Amino acid sequence: MGILEVKELQLQFNGKSILNNLSIDFWEGHIHAVVGPNGAGKSTLAATIMGLAGYRGFEGDILFEGESIRDLTIDQRAKKGITLAWQEPARFEGLTIKDFITASSGTKDSDGVRRVLAEVDLEPADYMNRAVDKTLSGGERKRIELASILAMKPKVAILDEPDSGIDIGAIQRIFDAAKVLKAGGTTVILITHSLAVLDQAEHAFLMCDGKVLDQGSVARIRKYFERKCLTCDHKNLPLQEIGGTV
Repeated sequence: MGILEVKELQLQFNGKSILNNLSIDFWEGHIHAVVGPNGAGKSTLAATIMGLAGYRGFEGDILFEGESIRDLTIDQRAKKGITLAWQEPARFEGLTIKDFITASSGTKDSDGVRRVLAEVDLEPADYMNRAVDKTLSGGERKRIELASILAMKPKVAILDEPDSGIDIGAIQRIFDAAKVLKAGGTTVILITHSLAVLDQAEHAFLMCDGKVLDQGSVARIRKYFERKCLTCDHKNLPLQEIGGTV
């Protein structure tokens, strides 16, 4: 039994099925990747697991540590140890980075804030008292959000397109942070269409048309990227390129 189990999940928007009888079992303490073409439903899956507004009217169930969380709020799921790093991190105007991280982690430990900032390659002296506002680049905000997740030490961390908006020099720091989370006992789920991100995982799921088409080792799923698509019963033609938000 995995730490997080998605059971026959079905979700529709405006009469269109986005998740189609989707079942996934995420093993505890591993780094998983969920990959697939544009429109496969990957980010919808992440939002449904987290319980975001608009993603709660689904059929099926989501089990966390063996218990259903389908009726829990976002806050209740977060208190159980589930967190989601957004593809486009939110801004908290006027809040300092130190306060943002301590609020997320529930501790006032300044040394801990310095540690997690350093782990995402941000100089603590330059960032501790800086505001989380529009003066930060998208890449800086994403690393600050990841630092807050490191401080939380969640049981499950879902990272949606973790390399989006990140410069090449910072990507490895993001990958290192995922490994730090795993080393601390966190199950990491990487939502991605990037081969580089897939290669950081230990196990992967290939989604298409709102369902799991294939799963297994990274080497197995990697072939999808080389061939762009695998044979399936999707009503649309295979995509020629991978990209975009899913």
